[in-house]
Parts: sequence; C-alpha cells; structure tokens
Amino acid sequence: MDISYLEKVVKLFDESTLTELEIEEDGAQIRLARQKEQPMPQMPMMMPQYAYGPAPIADETSALRNAGVPPASGGSDPAASGVKTHDVKSPIVGTFYKSPSPDADVYVQVGQSVENGTTLCIVEAMKLMNEIESDAAGKIIKICVEDGQPVEYGQTLFILEVV
Repeated sequence: MDISYLEKVVKLFDESTLTELEIEEDGAQIRLARQKEQPMPQMPMMMPQYAYGPAPIADETSALRNAGVPPASGGSDPAASGVKTHDVKSPIVGTFYKSPSPDADVYVQVGQSVENGTTLCIVEAMKLMNEIESDAAGKIIKICVEDGQPVEYGQTLFILEVV
C-alpha cells in the first residue's frame, strides 16, 4: 500500500465517527480502531460551599423581617401590615441590571403592576444576559438591589404585593 493512501485513510478515519475500519487490498490489510470511551460516572450537583466562613444570608429582607427590624426603605414592613407579599429571588449569581442597556428605560418601577412572566430585570452571569421574569402577579412594592450590584443565588431582588 502507498504511504499517501494510508495517510488519507487515517485522516478520513480521524474525521469520522467510525469506531473501527478494516481494509484488505492486494493481499495487504489495515485495521483502524478507536479505544472505546468509558462513560463518566454521574456526580450529583452540589451547591458551592464557602470555605472562608459561613454562607452569606441570601435574603437580607427576610432576615430583617425575622429580626423584627423594618426594611431599609424607611417604610413599614409589608408583612407586618397584613399585606400578602411575594419575594422574587435571583436564580443565579451575577450582576443585577434594571434595564436592557445603560441608555434604555428600566423594566419596572415601584408601584407598577406585573403579571406572571413579566421581565423584571437582567442578571448578567459570565457575559450572558439572563432576563429574570416575575413568578407571580402583583404590584412591585420594593426593589431590593441597586443597578450594577452583584447578587447571590436566592437573594431577593423584588418584593411584590400579590393580588
């Protein structure tokens, strides 16, 4: 067999998805085979552990409610006044943005009514802009994060008065 022919066969085999190839020609035989990959054992997904101290409080507003401290906005605590509220939490770690771009209008404002599925903000993670949608219908009574601020997984972004 000609060396250039063999090189072409090997190149074609490398570019293909074949696992084995056998060729017999003029009494010469060539056999190419790939080593079968062992399947990777599936590891359960685990939440990151913080090696430098206790895990941060993911929801400052809830922590303040539990301690009996009114929210930083200076208003009365909605939960204490009998208003039914819902916290919209961040599903990912990233950077919070109120609008799709610096020169665009914000998605929502305090006092605005939103439906389930309404886009509330963007959380940027690893250069990907993730639109965060409301998971309940109601009126926004508090925006808990400042524009451009980093957010943690499970951190409250908005508090809604549910209808």
